[in-house]
Amino acid sequence: MPDILTYSVSWPVYALAHCGNPSRPFTLALSSFIEDPSNQVEVVRLREDLRQFERVANFEHVYPPTKLLWMPNAPGQHADLLASSTDSLRIWQLGEGEPLKSNLINARSNAPLTSFDWNAEDTNMLATSSIDTTCTVWDLEKEVVRTQMIAHDKEVYDIAFAKGIHTFASVGADGSVRHFDLRNLEHSSILYESQGEFTPLIRLAWNKVNPYYLSALAMDSNVAIILDMRGPPVPVTELHGHQGSINAVVWSPTSPYHLCTAGDDNQVMIWDLQKGTMSAEGERSTEPALVYTAMAEISAVQWPSSQPEWISIAFNKCVQVVKI
Repeated sequence: MPDILTYSVSWPVYALAHCGNPSRPFTLALSSFIEDPSNQVEVVRLREDLRQFERVANFEHVYPPTKLLWMPNAPGQHADLLASSTDSLRIWQLGEGEPLKSNLINARSNAPLTSFDWNAEDTNMLATSSIDTTCTVWDLEKEVVRTQMIAHDKEVYDIAFAKGIHTFASVGADGSVRHFDLRNLEHSSILYESQGEFTPLIRLAWNKVNPYYLSALAMDSNVAIILDMRGPPVPVTELHGHQGSINAVVWSPTSPYHLCTAGDDNQVMIWDLQKGTMSAEGERSTEPALVYTAMAEISAVQWPSSQPEWISIAFNKCVQVVKI
């Protein structure tokens, strides 16, 4: 099999999701970014005999999805579900008939959704972030809101569950990373606040193996921030290497020391946090362990648990799956 697999479409790709079900390897969902209510979601699967992707599903989507994500899935436990966020949280089930399974709308707050995450331990639980400063936790089976909280002082741009059931974090336009525990939502803790005034944080990702570490990205920044929630609210290290803004960050599904960043400089970088060096000033410096250059600015990156030796990226009008 070649080390790079490519699939092209006729529209700009923004959101990307790599299915984590090991019984369906190389299954991806991708969506369009068209400034029009009518957008597209396409699901493709690799034909290994032909060494190329083929489309297995396509459906219209209202507005460009801000995120796509497959339900965390062990083989045979349940159907493969795909979620998308825009003006609402939509759940799709691929197969015969109408693909739209659920359209979850919060009656108390119908503001646009910026992101969401699926709880890997309890797949009946999803959490969304919104521009109205709130985060909402959903009960998927009952299709009702479990709880909703005002999470930030301004828009919330991203949300992610830690390893386990109860804790999650969010980032927003107020420049903070905030940590929540579903068992005690009366209190939250600030894990980090950006130093520059009016510097929003737009993305965060939890370490998949070590639940104490997470990463965050600031808007229009070429630096990835690495945080340890057990320590003071300052980065344990910062990753410098990109020449343009970083748009996406994801941790390795198997290693606590590796993560991947991608951005406007067309580059994907794999980092090994164990190989950092100390400068003469006592600051820790880390160089990327691997660099891959795409043909355009990268909008999304995935590192699937089912195939940890591959990463998926989206740029321009195509997606690539790259062996690392």
